[in-house]
Amino acid sequence: MPIHTPLCDLFGIEHPVLLAPMAGVSGGALAAEVSRAGGLGLIGGGYGDADWLERQFDVAGDAKVGAGFITWSLARRSHLLDLALDLAPAALMLSFGDFRPFLPRIRCKESKLIVQVQTLDQAREALDAGVDAIVAQGTEAGGHGGARATMPFVPAVVDIANDIPVIAAGGIANGHGLAAALALGASGVLCGTAFFASDESLASDNAKQAVVTGSGDNTERSAVFDLARGRDWPPDWKLRTMRNAFTRQWSADIDGLTRNLAAEQARFEVAQVADDSDVAAVIVGEAADLVWFREPAQTTLHRMISQAENHLRHISQLIEPMQRIEVMRKFKGSRLCGTFSFEVSDALGQVFRRAISSPSRRTLASNTSRSD
Repeated sequence: MPIHTPLCDLFGIEHPVLLAPMAGVSGGALAAEVSRAGGLGLIGGGYGDADWLERQFDVAGDAKVGAGFITWSLARRSHLLDLALDLAPAALMLSFGDFRPFLPRIRCKESKLIVQVQTLDQAREALDAGVDAIVAQGTEAGGHGGARATMPFVPAVVDIANDIPVIAAGGIANGHGLAAALALGASGVLCGTAFFASDESLASDNAKQAVVTGSGDNTERSAVFDLARGRDWPPDWKLRTMRNAFTRQWSADIDGLTRNLAAEQARFEVAQVADDSDVAAVIVGEAADLVWFREPAQTTLHRMISQAENHLRHISQLIEPMQRIEVMRKFKGSRLCGTFSFEVSDALGQVFRRAISSPSRRTLASNTSRSD
């Protein structure tokens, strides 16, 4: 029996894994492949292009996919929301900005709404509005994000979310991360970097190769590429990318970039067309270390699930009945501590045994291929 969480019930999916709606990367083919593999693919609506969005939904065919938008940009092109809703997405995800003005139209179409947050105040706003799910995004994520780290931020959101599923994002690209997210209380994960180099991704060949050979050590958050692209992003959110010659030249000299902006924007546009990853942005996160192959998205997702099942099964073995009894004996002098230790151990054992009740239908990658 595979890992099953409330997120699976909410979206009618087999695996609690969502494709991040990466602008210019998560097209219809990638979203469809993730959905057909048992997750939920989200097409990256980005800054809004009606013709492109319709084409990508056509590419997805009969696969159940959703879409995601940059909220502050959508506010300038609100007609795109109606277009997206008419395409009957499995879910809509809004990130970076005030989603509340769009809520009545989304509810009118009975579409499910996911809102991505980077602070607890944003999470409370989303919960008060009655969203269907919340993405708690850590700063490790590729693309734009806030300052909170995934590990402490996710459980903080879980603690106030009550029955609303929380989806962990930021630095999660394999089964280790999925298992850890579930242990933090999340109902699933949102992954972008994990699928960036997939065969179905719209990322360029050089960008994919930069990720496969790259490292999270070589990423940074800055405003350099937003300036180069002419994107007037609010200052609360910086863009995480791979470092390259362009960032090394300008990250510490934003004033200099601003003075030379016209020439540098032209240089950046030429690099994008030429697929020059020394200048063009490769927008991925710290999980780049975990992307080892260019392969079908289905392969990536199924390996992630298989790894997570094995890790959760291993964790459950750490909690044995005799060990729990020993814990009670050690804390015999304190009724509260003894009761607490027994109940927590017993509860964790039940959770993991319910989540993983039978051997995986898949096996981990062999020792000759990278699987962790």
